[in-house]
Amino acid sequence: MLIVILIFLTILFSIFLPGKVFSVGNFQSMAFQLPELSILAIAMMITMLSGGINLSIIATANTSGIITATILTRLITADSGNSFYISVIAILAGWTAAFLIGIVNGFIIAHIGVSPILATLGMMTVLQGLNILYTKGNVISGFPPEILFIGNGTILGIPFALIIFLIIAFIISILLDRTPFGLSNYLIGSNETASYLSGINVKKVLIWTYAISGLLCGVASTIMISHFNSARAGYAASYLLITILAAVLGGVNPYGGLGKVSGLVIALFILQVASSGLNLLGVSTHFTKALWGIILIFVIGLRNIKFKNNIKN
Repeated sequence: MLIVILIFLTILFSIFLPGKVFSVGNFQSMAFQLPELSILAIAMMITMLSGGINLSIIATANTSGIITATILTRLITADSGNSFYISVIAILAGWTAAFLIGIVNGFIIAHIGVSPILATLGMMTVLQGLNILYTKGNVISGFPPEILFIGNGTILGIPFALIIFLIIAFIISILLDRTPFGLSNYLIGSNETASYLSGINVKKVLIWTYAISGLLCGVASTIMISHFNSARAGYAASYLLITILAAVLGGVNPYGGLGKVSGLVIALFILQVASSGLNLLGVSTHFTKALWGIILIFVIGLRNIKFKNNIKN
């Protein structure tokens, strides 16, 4: 069904926008825009599979990006010589921070018992406040070529960031479908009590779930700051709704236990084609954002109606 929708949208926009949808420039634009959003959507998806949610993904990504950008701009100077090793250290520092934020989220949820929506909402608020306090709302910019290549460079005409996304999508797909951790994550989302009684270490799995989600936010932040050549506290604020929409549209059960990376990827392509088409038609970005909210409510409502009908039958 998702593939049919994707084909339908592509044909529809091709009729209204002849020669624009299938243009090389449009495809290149979508290929450069897709990776950072897609990795954040995967970070959201794995927590939803466990029956939770991570509302702090954007704040985590921005925190990671600000840490990376700070190290880059403080340590790389005209006299610093080779900037490659400093760039690696800066990226790893940002990823480590994002990973630790994920662990804290997981600990609060698993050991303290705070609901995922409240725990991650609180974390989001804390991180946003700290980010703005540190940057004072300003951007941190001026990165070396090694960093800029990640979000803007190509290999054989393919954006390097897109290659990173495809590798991550493959790894997470294998992790969820072929490992005990992935199976445990699905089972916890289906029935946490039954998972505990069957011998699964629920607390450990949840901590790892949110830790991996945080790490993915760190990877997305590297692509994001590279793409913009800057880091700021308010980047990608609109992505939070889209990541949830992409997950639900891609077949992830909002209550956990069901969903595949392949469905998420197709849903992301659908949203990217729709967003690009609406942009080319001159539709307001505010209307587009409202449309995403309407679609999200519609899809969740349709799923709930179907679930209730299945129970009755």
